[in-house]
Amino acid sequence: MEHLRIGILAPPWIPVPPPAYGGIEAVLATLGAALVRRGHAVRMVAPEGSRIAGVEIVETPLPTLPMGDVVGDFAHALAGLDALRDVDVVLDHSGVAAAALADAHPVPMLHVCHGSSVGVLGQVYVGLARRVRTLRLVAISETQRRSLPPAATVGVCHNGLDVDDVPFGDGGGGYLAFVGRMAPEKAPDAAIRIARAAGLPLRMAAKCRDEREQAYFDARVRPLLGPDVEWLGEIDHAARGQLLADALALVFPITWEEPFGMVMIEAMAAGTPVLATPRGAAPEIVVDGVTGYLRHGEAELAGAAGRVGAIDRSACRAHVERHFSGTAMARAYERVIRTTLEDAHTPTALAG
Repeated sequence: MEHLRIGILAPPWIPVPPPAYGGIEAVLATLGAALVRRGHAVRMVAPEGSRIAGVEIVETPLPTLPMGDVVGDFAHALAGLDALRDVDVVLDHSGVAAAALADAHPVPMLHVCHGSSVGVLGQVYVGLARRVRTLRLVAISETQRRSLPPAATVGVCHNGLDVDDVPFGDGGGGYLAFVGRMAPEKAPDAAIRIARAAGLPLRMAAKCRDEREQAYFDARVRPLLGPDVEWLGEIDHAARGQLLADALALVFPITWEEPFGMVMIEAMAAGTPVLATPRGAAPEIVVDGVTGYLRHGEAELAGAAGRVGAIDRSACRAHVERHFSGTAMARAYERVIRTTLEDAHTPTALAG
């Protein structure tokens, strides 16, 4: 059966896979490798230093501009799309700059929405859907899909990870874990209060690089640190995996409509239950009472922390293997690619 030439446009700011924090970049490393295993030829445009076995990498210089600067986004998108003119389809994970250029690209493009589609970014997608005739959006959760322009949205592809790359643990560290970034919507200060109310120590690892993150840490988190709360800073992939494997549970008390939440599937792959507020995609990812607990408010989450011993850690890992593995993600992308190419009347065939 014929396979595809798939182009992937990564964001311009962090190599793939990421050396430390980088959720999209970690997803792309897994996706590229999984598509290659399924017989496709994959070319990825990504920042210098990117390396994925079996994937052709077209490197672009790391921008000297601040992360998220629109000029850097457009420069990367223009160069990247020039390098992806002879593939069958482009999966754009780079941001809205490339999505705005879809009409001018000679092959079908799918724009994957990694940010929140509620608020300003959602308004941008609505505006693009009115102006970009060939715009095709892919949501990373059903929750996100509901707030995207229906006519332009072609499907849902949940994020995934390489489960074999995550160490399985028994929670022998006896602590709760918080992993993420220093931002009010991630509520690291709430994680501290939840752990204290549950009478359990907390270990925290989070991205804290830019001025806003540092200001939030100094104002809301640093004053709460103590002998029962260990601040680890930003740690690499291997250290994060071990931190989660040794934890009794991951505390994920988000206060926003998170479109996915990679650390939840990382934790469950390690056998670690998730304690989360039922916001955003959390109810799609965590099976309440099976792979963790979904509860409203700090008091309810603290109470649920005392019951994580009832969760079968092997069931947590099995849940990720079934629904959020690299293979499951690759198959989901194959489905939306098939639909897109059929609609574009492009003759092709996909691996089963």
